[in-house]
Amino acid sequence: MVNKKVALVVVFFVFLFSSTISYSYFKNQKGDNFFLSPIEYKPPTFNGGYNKLNQSSKEIDNEPKTEACPLNGALYSKTQKEKWEKRRPLGIMVENHIDARPQSGLSFADVVYEVVAEGGITRFLAIYYCQDAVPVGPVRSARIYFIKLLQEYGQYPLYAHVGGANTPGPADALGEIVNLGWVSYNDLNQFSVPFPYFWRDYERLPNRATEHTVYTSTIKLWQYAKDKRKLTNVDENGVLWNKNFTPWLFKDDEKAGNRGDINKVSFVFWNSFASDFKVDWIYNKEKNSYERNNGGKPHVDKNTGKVLTAKNVIIVFAKESPANDGYPGGHLLYKLIGSGNGLLFQDGKSLKISWQKDDEESRMKFYDEYGKEVNLVRGPIWIEILPLGNEVSY
Repeated sequence: MVNKKVALVVVFFVFLFSSTISYSYFKNQKGDNFFLSPIEYKPPTFNGGYNKLNQSSKEIDNEPKTEACPLNGALYSKTQKEKWEKRRPLGIMVENHIDARPQSGLSFADVVYEVVAEGGITRFLAIYYCQDAVPVGPVRSARIYFIKLLQEYGQYPLYAHVGGANTPGPADALGEIVNLGWVSYNDLNQFSVPFPYFWRDYERLPNRATEHTVYTSTIKLWQYAKDKRKLTNVDENGVLWNKNFTPWLFKDDEKAGNRGDINKVSFVFWNSFASDFKVDWIYNKEKNSYERNNGGKPHVDKNTGKVLTAKNVIIVFAKESPANDGYPGGHLLYKLIGSGNGLLFQDGKSLKISWQKDDEESRMKFYDEYGKEVNLVRGPIWIEILPLGNEVSY
């Protein structure tokens, strides 16, 4: 009997020792199957810190800015172009819950889409290609309409998110990712991509719930896609990402004397939480850009400490409907395939427009009242998708 007890004690300590060794080993592996731990590690550090990395991205050298970004027309140096030509567009889901503010990295996105995720709370799909951003977040879950928007960014655009809607039915985002053949390829779901490509940072926004703590880095995600998924500017078959990509048309800033006097653009998405999610775009005539207020406060990028800006604010009116899939929070659908009406704000002026997107992989195009495609001012583009019937004041 004593020998049996001794044996049990020995087995217990062997198990405890082997578990500790296994955890220490697998914690440091870079395979796809190590999940994010909320407490057992600290956020990764970067030489020179976040600010230095973001500043070097925006001002990489003193070369003339002659090379147009294919996504928003902004001009960069040839050195910066050499960087983006080696990769493909990357869409990152960034949340806009009030506890997620101020977000990190949105000011470095080429294009940002804002749509209600659920319950009147909006979410962003931030598209990166021509600039780096470190860090980006907080990162949240996928929604099916963001996938349909991302599909127009060429062959196998990278998609970074933390899980997603997966209730069977028309709003099943994770099921759509499977159907598209994106799983374990261009889909960068945090549940299958290990630390340090995603990480939790409890100190960046202190005293926030765990769901508001996941961050990532465009630099790390592009490197992961290259090393682990064989996706650069070409896919594993050597096909260029932009083989069928159609860029928008771009123009330079309007001359100062020709700029308009529409100083403010305001709207809400839902009546629910309207005060927290009201958006005001304030026009700065001197800089010919729009500065964003959200919930009545300047909407700041924590990476820079500066307010988010846009050269173009595009309002897309689209039919919103419930998915009726039984999900307690109420998943949504937006009709983004087809055509509809909208508004374009640029150069201090407003323009009534129509939008058209023929299928998931087609570019959403914007047209004036004569049916001519509009030219967008070079620089950040924000696309605000509002339910039909919403009012925009300006």
